[in-house]
Amino acid sequence: METPLDRIDFEILAALQKDARLSNKELAAHVGLAPSTCLVRVRRLVEDGVLRGFHADIDPAALGVGLMAMVSVRLARHARDEVDAFRKHVLALPEVVSVYHLAGSVDFLVHVALRDAEHLRDLVLDDFTRRAEVAHLETHVLFEYVRAAATPNYRRGDAAAPSRKRSGKAR
Repeated sequence: METPLDRIDFEILAALQKDARLSNKELAAHVGLAPSTCLVRVRRLVEDGVLRGFHADIDPAALGVGLMAMVSVRLARHARDEVDAFRKHVLALPEVVSVYHLAGSVDFLVHVALRDAEHLRDLVLDDFTRRAEVAHLETHVLFEYVRAAATPNYRRGDAAAPSRKRSGKAR
């Protein structure tokens, strides 16, 4: 990140997380800036990689998705080339929504969106278990998938990022 974030940047980010479709004029009014200044700030946030994209939240059922699952994957070895090859493979699969590389007993958690249970079975058998890197996997069907409205902001230093410190008092 080139420039440290300030209060206005945090307000811009919070507003865009709530509604990425805000026009520059609406965003500028919301944060109290001239539209030209607001546009410069948003462009800087994009160039610095703070704003990584603007996304549409689409109902999966509208796209024919009838089932979502998480596939927990433990690799046979943790060599960088095998980890990278597995990550590249799953990211190329059209069913993959997101990939999490983890520490612990599971190496990857792969969120997949599918038509139905048969589609899940075929994906697991054809695209996961056939991989030489894969030692073990478990599949967990999702009953519900809901994304939080915003990423927590721990750098702002105000009530929006509450401290979890405990008082020294006995309870």
